[in-house]
Amino acid sequence: MAASKSQWLTLSISLALASTVISFCLWRRKTKSNFSGDVNKKIHELEASIKSALEKCAAERQGRIRAQQALRKAMSGPNSDNLKLNSYPMEPIATVRSCFSTRNGTPRQPLLVPLARASLIFDSSRVPPASLEGLEGYSHCWIIYVFHLNTDLEKLWKPSSQSKFKAKVRVPRLKGGKMGVFSTRSPHRPCPIGLTVAKVEAVRGHVVLLSGVDLVDGTPVLDVKPYLPYCDSILGATVPGWVKEDHLLTVDSVNFSEGFSSSLGDCWSMVEKKSLYASPDEFESLIKQVLSWDIRSVSQRSRPHNFPVDTETGSTVDDASTLEHYQEDEAFENGSSAVIYHLILEGLDVSYRIDSQANVVVENVTVSSHTQNGDQIID
Repeated sequence: MAASKSQWLTLSISLALASTVISFCLWRRKTKSNFSGDVNKKIHELEASIKSALEKCAAERQGRIRAQQALRKAMSGPNSDNLKLNSYPMEPIATVRSCFSTRNGTPRQPLLVPLARASLIFDSSRVPPASLEGLEGYSHCWIIYVFHLNTDLEKLWKPSSQSKFKAKVRVPRLKGGKMGVFSTRSPHRPCPIGLTVAKVEAVRGHVVLLSGVDLVDGTPVLDVKPYLPYCDSILGATVPGWVKEDHLLTVDSVNFSEGFSSSLGDCWSMVEKKSLYASPDEFESLIKQVLSWDIRSVSQRSRPHNFPVDTETGSTVDDASTLEHYQEDEAFENGSSAVIYHLILEGLDVSYRIDSQANVVVENVTVSSHTQNGDQIID
């Protein structure tokens, strides 16, 4: 009897264990099935989301392509009435602080005056200093700028049909002869944009120090690009014969009067704090480099040396006029036996004479009316 009870107990325990094992296996299979279903569902949702995003990107890209094609078609159309589509609004990103206070005396080409210095001051609100990183590794850079002192800039805001430009301009090397504007570097162009190259001396924050410049003070700059010798220097490039005549614009000698150094020393205290030059001697070297080229206009060079004229009208000047009126062409002293010309550098008025044999004598230097309390004023 006891043996029978023991067998029943063993059987009951075995059945209980078997039931437990079977229940656990069934539960595990069900759980695994539910988990697998959730994962598959999530995968399908992600695949659908990616597909939708790709379709949206493709649609946007097609839209941009169609818009660009429509814009190109409208701009290339000969009878386009929408002038705004043909305009590209641009704002200067930097301003030039140059040793040349006025257009008169500013070199006609870059690198002709190695001591001609300028600071290219970028608008820090638009141009972060990080954008200038790496520029100091180049010896030279291209500068794209605006001829902001042209007297006919208001024509830019007129319809092209009402704003005609002169097809030909007078060329200094041709002594007044004319050439087509696009064969020259004249500032008077349909789009008054200039291109020049300068030596990069240093990059300091949002300021680039340059030398060899041909830019007047206050010039607005649109862009700066590094000079690449391997592609910017063209071997075998040719120019017309009249461009090769460098000697036509050079002078024979540049000398200074006995009292010039003393006068410069007296004026130096007014400008030295903001000067781009370390000493009066260095500034005097700048004057000599600038005046080693005949910076006078064609009309000035064609006039006799024994009377002053208003080169704007071609008539003889009978009364004294302010330097501001004549600073771009010619200044003079009444009753003098020879014309006295003026060159304004860093707010200092340098007066000089040049004879018919192209010998220059620098007479004097004074503080220009463009300088007040040592501050240079941009016209």
